[in-house]
Amino acid sequence: MEFRVLAVGDVVGSSGLEFLKKNLRSVKRHYGIDFCVVNGENAAMVGLSRDQALDMLDAGADVVTLGNHTFGNRSILSELDENDYLLRPYNLAPQLPGRGVGVYDSKAGPVAVINLLGRCGMDFGPDNPFLQIERILKDLDTKLILLDFHAEATSEKLAMGYMLDGRVSAVWGTHTHVPTADCRVLSKGTGYQTDIGMTGPRESILGIRPEQSIAKFRGNLTSRYEAAPGPCSLQGAVFTIDTATGLCTKAEAIEIT
Repeated sequence: MEFRVLAVGDVVGSSGLEFLKKNLRSVKRHYGIDFCVVNGENAAMVGLSRDQALDMLDAGADVVTLGNHTFGNRSILSELDENDYLLRPYNLAPQLPGRGVGVYDSKAGPVAVINLLGRCGMDFGPDNPFLQIERILKDLDTKLILLDFHAEATSEKLAMGYMLDGRVSAVWGTHTHVPTADCRVLSKGTGYQTDIGMTGPRESILGIRPEQSIAKFRGNLTSRYEAAPGPCSLQGAVFTIDTATGLCTKAEAIEIT
């Protein structure tokens, strides 16, 4: 049996969230989606609020994942402990609120979702994700395994994809907000894309007003980043998985405008 997974790129700002709420269910119907994972860590620009997390789940996300801005909005703290459908990177300090792995019911049986944080170019040093994933996989007893790897470096994401090829159903990268042109099925059967992009303003620099980002690179004094105005798009990937093997048979990058 085929099992179709939609991975949605980082939601940026209130306009990105509104676009997700307006379009996610129709996108799921169009692609025949059975399970949907949304990265929501920039909906509040830096972090995700409790109400925004609940809005994403109400809009059709089965699981919401986070990243290096997990704790940027402190209203999320209690929800991280209480809501099984909200994940933060597993390899953050273990005393922090929340969980990084969840196993969820689906029409094809249990689906495991893992959220990990890369180390290259990040502001702080999470535990080694390449070692942590080995510990996680030892404890999982399901064929359907999905990984949102929130990381800066393309090489780090590719290394994770190749290391897990044939061992998990799909690996996709988030965090850099620009979709890469390598959505494919790796040689041993794992669906992969280095970065699935973002959900937010199209005329922007990673969702931010272009003039603010340009000012930063010029070395000017800058203000707090604001989401760019204008039309939005939803970027992500659809992975078709064979439930008998847990491996991916087709991977397709998508963009909805």
